[in-house]
Amino acid sequence: MAKESNIFFFLEEISYQLKNKRKLRHWITQAVENEGHKINNLNYILTSDNILFQLNKEYLQHITLTDIITFDMSESEGELAGDIYISVDRARENAKEYHVSLTNEISRLMIHGVLHLMGYKDKTNEERVVIRAREEFYLSLLI
Repeated sequence: MAKESNIFFFLEEISYQLKNKRKLRHWITQAVENEGHKINNLNYILTSDNILFQLNKEYLQHITLTDIITFDMSESEGELAGDIYISVDRARENAKEYHVSLTNEISRLMIHGVLHLMGYKDKTNEERVVIRAREEFYLSLLI
């Protein structure tokens, strides 16, 4: 069984109140275990467009805004470790565009990042369909 205590939440350069951290840890842990993986160490960093833009430029050589960047630091197969940066600014815009709550959108990004760490991709249309279906499935479990 994965350790829920190995999931950490940080705020960087923003003011945001993340609610129900215990519930989120449990939900993420259940999703990871359901996919046949374990958690070594996950860091969720909720931050600004500015920080994600700089990370995108520096590490991925992309000069665009993005809502999430996941850095995989896993050292062994099936044992997840990584930093998941989420732009609360982008999440706010996404929430408006898709007519969902900011909490729902941040949760979607959280599960999206962990799905990437478990090997799910989203570069092709086929990959996007699969990862979106997994996101929707896990979001339906977060009640």
